[in-house]
Amino acid sequence: MSPDAGPGALFVVGIVVVVAVLALGFWSRSVRRKRLLEWAQASGWRYVGDDSSLVDFSTRYPFGQGHARRAREVLHGRFAGSDAISFTYRWKTGSGKDEQSHIAHVLALALPAYLPIVEVAPESVLDRVARTFGGQDMRFESEDFNRAFRIQAYDERTAHAVLHPRLMERLLKGDGRTVSWRTDGTWILSWQGGATDLDSMATRLGVMSAVVAAIPRHVWQDHGYDPPAPPAR
Repeated sequence: MSPDAGPGALFVVGIVVVVAVLALGFWSRSVRRKRLLEWAQASGWRYVGDDSSLVDFSTRYPFGQGHARRAREVLHGRFAGSDAISFTYRWKTGSGKDEQSHIAHVLALALPAYLPIVEVAPESVLDRVARTFGGQDMRFESEDFNRAFRIQAYDERTAHAVLHPRLMERLLKGDGRTVSWRTDGTWILSWQGGATDLDSMATRLGVMSAVVAAIPRHVWQDHGYDPPAPPAR
């Protein structure tokens, strides 16, 4: 643009840039929605879009943070015989020039009965520092498991019953080491940073399903549910 261009020309250029950015955003969302719809149709799931009821899905991270909370790209389906939900969860923290946007992909599988919070997440450097200064982190018999994960629970007795040696061994395998999950009322849910990632869903849902399948019968019975006995071999 000529250095002699007046404020009117600069205003027009600004409008053009804004329109181009909005058009690109609309096109990108349309392409993404088309991919989600195609995936849902091929997988036997149902694409819902937005669902404001899911912003209060849990009281623990990533929920209950900040403001302007949204649940978008919602998908409903079935996995390993259980109802399943997938959605992109967005929220903001701070205000003004300090406002920040956050995003997480949440997956959930329905449980047959209510279970208290048992949360297992891959150990990070920050977790190790927090533990050094007294941060909560349950300890188990397996030091490999203790080093690999941060474990928190409202009921430590239930946590020790759920996280028995066979399940700890399963979680120490490749895919189990990367998945954050928790039992949370009548759901087991998982979360990871970023928007809905269709490519990782099978792995994460598989880990969550393996956790549910490994929960001992007496744990369910302690919480008012008597699962059917496994078929005789």
